Amino acid sequence: MWDDAGDAVRVREAKVRALLTDLLVHEGRPVPTDRLVDDLWGGTPPGNPANALQAKVSQLRRTVGRDRVVHTPPGYRLRLDTGDTDADRFQALVARARAVTGPRERAALLTEALGLWRGPAYADFADAAYVRAAALRLEELRLTALEEQAEARLELDEHGRLAGELTALVARHPLRERLRAVQMRALYRAGRQSEALASYAGLRERLARELGLDPVPELTALHQAILTQAPELTARAAALPDATAVRTNLPAPLTELIGREDATAEVTALLRTGRLVTLTGPGGVGKTVLAVEAAGRLAGGRFDEVWLAELAGQHGDADSLAEVIAGAMGVRDDGAPHGAPAPLSAVERLGQRLRDRRALLILDNCEQVVEAAAELTDRLLRAAPGLRVLATSQEPLGLPAETVRSVEPLPQADAVRLFTVRAAAAAPGFVLDDRSRDAVDVICRRLDGLPLALELAATRVRALGVRELASRLDDRFRLLTGRRRGAPRRQQTLRAVIDWSWGLLTVPERTVLRRLAAHTDGCTLAAAEAVCAGEGVAREDVLGLLARLVDRSLVLVTDCERGPRYRLLESVAAYATERLREVADETCVRRRHLRYYADLAERARPYLHGAEQREWLHRLDAESGNMRAALDTAVREGAADEARRLVGSLAWYWLLRGRLGEARRWAEAALSTGESGEIRAVHSGFALLSGHRAEPPAYEGLDGPGVRARARWFLAYALFNTGDLAASEKQTELALVGFREHGDRWGVAAALALRATHAMIRGELAAVRRDGEASAALFRELGDRWGQLQSVAPLATLAEIGGDYARAERLLNDALVIAEDLDLATEVSFLLSHLGRIALLTGARGAARELHERARRTAVAQGFKFGEIHAELGQALSARRDGDLATAETILLKIRDWYDAVAAEPGNPLVLDELGFVAELRGDAVAAWLLHREALEIARLIGDPRAMALPLEGLSGAAALGGDPGLAALLLGAAAGARASAGAPLPPAERGDVDRVTAGARAALGEEAFTVSFARGTRLGLAVLGAGVGRGADAPAFVVGAAQGVGAAQNVGAAQDAGVQAATRSRRPGKRVLRSSTRTWLRRSSPYCR
Repeated sequence: MWDDAGDAVRVREAKVRALLTDLLVHEGRPVPTDRLVDDLWGGTPPGNPANALQAKVSQLRRTVGRDRVVHTPPGYRLRLDTGDTDADRFQALVARARAVTGPRERAALLTEALGLWRGPAYADFADAAYVRAAALRLEELRLTALEEQAEARLELDEHGRLAGELTALVARHPLRERLRAVQMRALYRAGRQSEALASYAGLRERLARELGLDPVPELTALHQAILTQAPELTARAAALPDATAVRTNLPAPLTELIGREDATAEVTALLRTGRLVTLTGPGGVGKTVLAVEAAGRLAGGRFDEVWLAELAGQHGDADSLAEVIAGAMGVRDDGAPHGAPAPLSAVERLGQRLRDRRALLILDNCEQVVEAAAELTDRLLRAAPGLRVLATSQEPLGLPAETVRSVEPLPQADAVRLFTVRAAAAAPGFVLDDRSRDAVDVICRRLDGLPLALELAATRVRALGVRELASRLDDRFRLLTGRRRGAPRRQQTLRAVIDWSWGLLTVPERTVLRRLAAHTDGCTLAAAEAVCAGEGVAREDVLGLLARLVDRSLVLVTDCERGPRYRLLESVAAYATERLREVADETCVRRRHLRYYADLAERARPYLHGAEQREWLHRLDAESGNMRAALDTAVREGAADEARRLVGSLAWYWLLRGRLGEARRWAEAALSTGESGEIRAVHSGFALLSGHRAEPPAYEGLDGPGVRARARWFLAYALFNTGDLAASEKQTELALVGFREHGDRWGVAAALALRATHAMIRGELAAVRRDGEASAALFRELGDRWGQLQSVAPLATLAEIGGDYARAERLLNDALVIAEDLDLATEVSFLLSHLGRIALLTGARGAARELHERARRTAVAQGFKFGEIHAELGQALSARRDGDLATAETILLKIRDWYDAVAAEPGNPLVLDELGFVAELRGDAVAAWLLHREALEIARLIGDPRAMALPLEGLSGAAALGGDPGLAALLLGAAAGARASAGAPLPPAERGDVDRVTAGARAALGEEAFTVSFARGTRLGLAVLGAGVGRGADAPAFVVGAAQGVGAAQNVGAAQDAGVQAATRSRRPGKRVLRSSTRTWLRRSSPYCR
């Protein structure tokens, strides 16, 4: 600590140093006097504790300054300004380091921060109970700073020095995986590969022996990269994920957490070693706030993602819970990968998303769904090795890997401190003094130290004072707890205090409180007025009654962007639900709730297609829990009309928010209440989008031409996304006719956008321009941003094909703004990849690498494998153009392996072409020919000349390398003809391969012969695939010759298939039918068709 002159403060007397330390660890918060006495003297206090403490306070004031030690009820606090302590200066320097991007400045700031350490934190008292948690926290910050400093120095190429320096640090902290990763990289880059591998082996053995764990996936991947000498290891120090990039939805604490320092330190320690920790205890003991506090301290250190999922009020199976958690994490369900053998369940999809992440998931209030929560937790932990789960529940989950930590009520001193702080907030002017101390002691003992009970009681201090409160509370408890002798004492205590609070309410207040329990995840004022008014409560009185319930801490209110939102604490909600079930109007209340939210969903429906789309999406986001509760009521009671209204109105919301599985499930549930043509159409569309089979609806049974047209369009959209182009086109045309007859401008715009994309697949560029521009203009007039996004995609690709890269980039950036604004993460990933491709086409390779990496990270964050592969394809293109053939081939083979795993059919021709160019540049003419020939065969099935031009150019390179320059010139001419027919010239930045082959062929043939062959190829076009350019015996001589070892000419085709398999290192069936997933892949990959 430093005084006002900047000099270090020295305190010689041990008890005074202990007092200073106690005040320092509380960081300016008041410490109760009885707590200070306990901390300084333990079980042997002096004869007059108050006087003894005052003497030590006086000595401390003489040393640090009288105004520094402030008496603040219920005790003392230390007045600290910014920078007064080394710990404060250290944390400020670390924060500054994390805010800068340059490794040199970051390393300098971290070095300065670490220089402030001159020994262990609070060295003299580090083992004292009141210091231990704070000391552990600072030590964890120091070690994290050391890791970050080492990573920054590694970026500055200080691997030689680091390799030696880190040895001792790793020996002292052998289980810190981030530190181990930096050491392994430093050793490898210093030329000590065997030592890097030995370091990993030592960690793996120690983790298995001491903790029964494997290294985190990132460390395993690093080990594999060292084994294979991956080139990226020498590029930069990308160790475990950066501590500053934490993704979380943890709420900001509203009040100080009191009395849980040791418990928080223990829970964080358990989470470092165990994969499942369950906090158990009675309602109101503080399990949730403890979990959130512990998780917040671990965010950015052990974990790069921390998520809180509230399970109170939920029901259903593990998949239902997984959908709730995915919503909390912002993970979309946009359907199964096209061509995948079976759609993924919600749990499988969430497991896939978490598989390669260091994530902490808090499952709060599991007791109502303990079996489903246990199944979900077990499956997620098996699927995601880097995942840790922190559950809160009134009972354990019962899993083998579970560590159960009981959360106990607060000790008396902490209970007094909590009650005093909360009472002072409720009753300004209240202080804990000699007149109030005895009554406060009685209250805290009577309430068993339960935080929620203490907070509820504290709200009554302003009205009753503490002595009257203690008297009334004691009488009330004797009456209430005597009725429930079978329940555990602490459950009796909480129930009694809520009963007591209930007894002090007026009849209208009680009515509103119990009716609020019909809501899930809170409600707006309008919802409260609609559901709580009636039968004894006037609508205009609801606001005032809510305000009084807020004053009594029975209702929480948060000030949201769209107005106040009212919520019950879980224990209070459970109590209010019981009270609601006791009265005759529960059914009426539930029906009012159902009616209100069905009306709200119906009111939102048109706005989801217009200028207020974003506003209404967010409104429905906030009401997701209530919409599920309303749907559950409708299905349970067989209310077919409300079920139909809810599902029909929410269908578009579910689509925009990527909740396809939930939509299908609710549509199916709604159909169980009664048949509906509209809901049948919704179910069919979402089933197809989710990867399930579905029968088309009976359109004649739908109400009116407008509804029929929308149902046809939705089916067309679903069919297109599953790859059935012909069926999608048919339904689109029928829908367009219906939209025009009905005057549905949104429908016309949507049908034209879909038709433009159909035209892009067929290569009909004039139709793309006509329909795409008409659709875009209509969507702009309507203000529908999602619609504008759909129109932009084909128009941007059209601009790219025509070489207008500036327009393509502008359109894509406009679309990116919309996609990010609407939280369409999968579209964001695709758009970033497309922008990366534009950058590549214009020669901006650095920008291309950055955009593709952003696209990849966005896809990985969603667990969206299709988008990840799409972005990695762009990275492979960049790597080959940079001359990094090894990296390009590694990525391309990974893509081929993935594609073969999810679709038993030919893959993306661009992948084959790029592998072909890699083979050519390595001097393997036969492999290059076979790969490009395979790519051309797939491209011919599409019928798009652009898709055929690239393999023709690749074949020309293979022919030139194989010693046939005349064939090379012929193929170059055929490729040029294909590009000319499509109006898609080769971009200047992409002419490298063609220019290389052209120069070689021209030099070998001479100018005149080259020109003749090139012109002949241009005239022949695809007819060039005749003699000498086909498969089997029609292949060029250098390919047939290479196959002689396999057999005669009739076996050449088999030899070539074998050659393709060897060249791509993957097994593929020899099918020649272009199936749905290939079409979809090509639709998404159209920017890569060069």
